[in-house]
Amino acid sequence: MLTVSDVSLQFDGTDLFKHVDLKFTDGNCYGIIGANGAGKSTLLRVLSGDLEPTTGSVSMSPGTRMSVLQQDHFKFDEYSVMDTVIMGNRRLYDVRCEKDALYMKEDFSEADGERAAELEGEFAELGGWDAETEAAQLLNGLGIPTDRHDAQMSSLDGRGKVKVLLAQALFGQPNIVLLDEPTNYLDIESIDWLEEFLIDYPYTVLVVSHDRHFLNAVCTHTVDIDYNQVRMYAGNYDFWYESSRLMQQLIRNQNKKKEEKIRELQSFIQRFSANKSKSKQATSRKKVLESIQLEEMPASSRKYPFVGFSMERELGKDILFVEGVSKTVDGVKVLDNVSFSVGRGEKIAFIGDNEAGQTALFQILAGELEPDAGSFKWGVSTSRSYFPKDNSAFFNDCDLNLVEWLRQFSTDTTETYLRGFLGRMLFSGDEVYKPVKVLSGGEKVRCMLSRMMLGSANVLLLDQPTNHLDLESITAVNNGLSDFGGNVFFSSHDHQFIDTVATRIIELRTESEGGGCIDRAGSYDEFLEYKAKLKEREELI
Repeated sequence: MLTVSDVSLQFDGTDLFKHVDLKFTDGNCYGIIGANGAGKSTLLRVLSGDLEPTTGSVSMSPGTRMSVLQQDHFKFDEYSVMDTVIMGNRRLYDVRCEKDALYMKEDFSEADGERAAELEGEFAELGGWDAETEAAQLLNGLGIPTDRHDAQMSSLDGRGKVKVLLAQALFGQPNIVLLDEPTNYLDIESIDWLEEFLIDYPYTVLVVSHDRHFLNAVCTHTVDIDYNQVRMYAGNYDFWYESSRLMQQLIRNQNKKKEEKIRELQSFIQRFSANKSKSKQATSRKKVLESIQLEEMPASSRKYPFVGFSMERELGKDILFVEGVSKTVDGVKVLDNVSFSVGRGEKIAFIGDNEAGQTALFQILAGELEPDAGSFKWGVSTSRSYFPKDNSAFFNDCDLNLVEWLRQFSTDTTETYLRGFLGRMLFSGDEVYKPVKVLSGGEKVRCMLSRMMLGSANVLLLDQPTNHLDLESITAVNNGLSDFGGNVFFSSHDHQFIDTVATRIIELRTESEGGGCIDRAGSYDEFLEYKAKLKEREELI
């Protein structure tokens, strides 16, 4: 059990959260949610002991082992993948290293033998003989093939390192697991594996995530950080979301009734306060009026940007024809004979492990890259707007402020209009004069979405638009694309985002998988069901 007692945390005299009392118990998974800057990752640091609270304490049951998902992707570069995972149980790793070092000594003494015997006993108690088998199972589940288990961490790319560090955090069944954004950079198959693992996990898990589907799948409780307070609710993210909306509505309705009563009493007082025969009643009602207190709606730290796309012109019947497109990037064939056609109004999600292929296809369709083979043709009625996965070219070495930057893409260049537009995208006050080169990742994404909205294109191309966004912004983009009347082509790691926006799924296959693509109309969940049945048939054959 992990117990939080009267914990408060201040930065520069300002409360991030205060008087937090929580208990986290075995068999439960707790999703920690809150707006960007609310203190989600900071709360995990307090719970792990990495950060001292201003007041209060955090305690664990005796003998409890806690594991934390490491955020420094270069910390273990000098170690092998297998050793890095086993370091998830540091005591086991240290015992193994000391034991192996003793056996390698040329002048092995009697004292060394006694020490080795002690270490062998502890090694067995810690599950050392099964350590490599368990580590391999975790790595394979997360998509790290067996032939990479003995490789150096430095040889892995960013996604590979994230998977290994996640395996490290889960290794040896720690009593408490703290996971900060564990699904970042994971492919969808790895996320599915992690969901199944955590659903069956017998101990305590705390997870910060912006992935709504993931939170709904694994969480038994929701810990909400808002109003400088931390509150725990039973149920997953959707249950919390619907419950919180209902509570807000109840408060509004209660206030409405009180406001009606106040107006009624104010009217009576105004009409009869000058009338001697009614003055006592008026005085009585004045006292009642003074006693009525409206429930203040708390000023939530959550803010939803406005995301809405409009079209300057209607689309015709033919949207896009792609025929036999292939492309090699940095010596790797990422697109191999890809063909498909698109009709009016379709919203297509491009999925799969071949993210380089997805990005290359978007760049080709946006006119930024030429295919090595094949062709494509846009319909004459189409106008396109492109959201690149890497937006650095729009912001690096740019000395413009937000207003000046947005003015480049707007037909209405007045500051009043641009400031109003930026306000709807959560840039207010003097923030609009901030240089764009210092914006955070999420702020840059909102700027890029603003650029697209001002373009009024009828075809939208979006390569990973949910990266760097908080739950509120993802919800806004989700709703904006769902309501859009034109065509949408997009990629994303967010299961719920794909399932609620897409009407068609295209999985781009690599050359080793036979090339081309798997193309199915319907939702993402329907596509996954189709793939599962396909796999079952292949296994039977």
